[in-house]
Amino acid sequence: MNDSAVLHYPPASPTETADYMQWKLRFHADAWDVAEDLSLGLDRLVVVDTRSAAHYAQGHVPGAISLPHREMTAERCAQLDRSKVYVTYCDGIGCNGSTKGAYKLAALGFLVKEMLGGLDFWKRDGHPLATGTQPGTMRRQVVGMACAC
Repeated sequence: MNDSAVLHYPPASPTETADYMQWKLRFHADAWDVAEDLSLGLDRLVVVDTRSAAHYAQGHVPGAISLPHREMTAERCAQLDRSKVYVTYCDGIGCNGSTKGAYKLAALGFLVKEMLGGLDFWKRDGHPLATGTQPGTMRRQVVGMACAC
């Protein structure tokens, strides 16, 4: 009898684990990586705040556009550049607005990743917020020494 709760279900092979972890990373980005890319001014990414316009104005990721998931329709998204990768976020792990937004954008044919932990993790990592209705920018802002993960 196996007395380990962890090992009750044996681990996958190293190859299976590597394949799964690579697969998982295709769907998510973390706040630190998003901040680094935004600070470099990479134009392949569009960060999308999926919360309400009022919440966006109170504080958002610098450079993010406001596109509430409730307003994501084919008509509203028609002007978006299909060559970009869209990174959605919301308040944090207790909110599924980023998941709903990622789903809607993907269903409309866009390349999408979801930012893990949303604005909660963004702030936890010490990144700045922009306020108001304009995106602002992270370009040339120092992200920090290194991610702790």
